[in-house]
Amino acid sequence: MPGIFEKIYMILSIYEELVFILYSNLVFFMEEKKDAEKFTSVLIPVSLTEKIKKRIQGTEFSSISSYITYVLTEVVSDGETEDSNELNREDDERIKARLRSLGYLD
Repeated sequence: MPGIFEKIYMILSIYEELVFILYSNLVFFMEEKKDAEKFTSVLIPVSLTEKIKKRIQGTEFSSISSYITYVLTEVVSDGETEDSNELNREDDERIKARLRSLGYLD
């Protein structure tokens, strides 16, 4: 049977863990609240929501919002990467020229 000091130590250990958990959740909540001010709502049809739910099952996406954010980021940033597309075109031309010089292309 544990003595009084062991009991106090166990209680303090549990208390310390609870305080840590509460503090962690508070920090997470404050970060989430701070970030929440940077978001807006978008209405989409329920039928689309159901399709997205099925599509994200078993993927890295934890929510419909995270999936939609990913997709929209890809679509919107597609037009912003023209510089990288220019480099890709240059690379393509260099590769084609090299393949021609090696006799692989006419």
